[in-house]
Amino acid sequence: MAEKPDHRVILVTGGTGLVGRAIQHAVESTGPFGRQPGDEWVFVSSGDCDLRDFGVTRALFERVRPTHVVHLAARVGGLFANMAAQADFLRDNVLITDAVLQNAHEAGVGKVVSCLSTCVFPDQVTYPLTEAKIHAGPPHASNFGYSHAKRLVDVQNRAYAAQHGRLYTAVIPTNVFGPGDNYALEAAHVLPALMHKCLLAKRGGTPFVVGGTGRPLRQFIYSRDLARLIVWALNAYHDVEPLILSPAEDDEVSIADAAAAVVRALGFEGEYVQDASRPDGQYRKPASNAKLVGLLEDQGLVFEFTPFEQALQESVDWFVEHYATDARI
Repeated sequence: MAEKPDHRVILVTGGTGLVGRAIQHAVESTGPFGRQPGDEWVFVSSGDCDLRDFGVTRALFERVRPTHVVHLAARVGGLFANMAAQADFLRDNVLITDAVLQNAHEAGVGKVVSCLSTCVFPDQVTYPLTEAKIHAGPPHASNFGYSHAKRLVDVQNRAYAAQHGRLYTAVIPTNVFGPGDNYALEAAHVLPALMHKCLLAKRGGTPFVVGGTGRPLRQFIYSRDLARLIVWALNAYHDVEPLILSPAEDDEVSIADAAAAVVRALGFEGEYVQDASRPDGQYRKPASNAKLVGLLEDQGLVFEFTPFEQALQESVDWFVEHYATDARI
């Protein structure tokens, strides 16, 4: 195992998004899941650098001179955005990843940890999801452009390891939520969308309507828990093989229970109904965290995930506080 330099400069792309903000919070603390002595963290956003542009990305690396990179930046969008622009999602994400990884290689960066998503897994697959199943079949047709682009991160990581001996790896979180999420109703994922709809219903005196039966199950991870695990992976995970970051697969939460938790967190007292005429979407897609738990145990570590309702309350409180002032809402 390579010895860590006394002074690490860690560049975080996508540094002002949901997970980037959470990492900023994580490195306020020290320890195996936080800042190491001598660390310098540099967070950049799309406004600071268009990572699709190789030359602009090279200038960023020349300016920051990172020793390590946490790569979070990506072009992302909701279901309908993906379906309408498969080529754009594929091309933009391929360009971003190529610019980051090749410039990291040329700059001699010792380690890169990229962040993927469970959408990289095959549409038809046996559960639970494990790291070995990423390339076992085609992804869902609705976002194949984005999914294939993110799979290529794993392929590129392996290529840099095989040809150049680089330690570039990837982590795969389940459904992420937390302070600083994207709450725009046309693009938000399930929990921020529920928060936004419920707050509008509370302020407007209208019913809070949740589409579908509420039966589908989701495996949520709090962004601040994910951030601490990503920092741990940067510090202590030394394998090119991807790593799923999530709570246990039996910690799934139904959409109905999630919506009820949002109602409680917001103190909503109006009418709350499930509209079963609307589609449910995929019933469940549980992922196994056995590899993560085993690695932590090998290092004498136990990671305590934030209880769902506590994490949701913290997320709702942030949303309400920033509702009128944050550009992502």
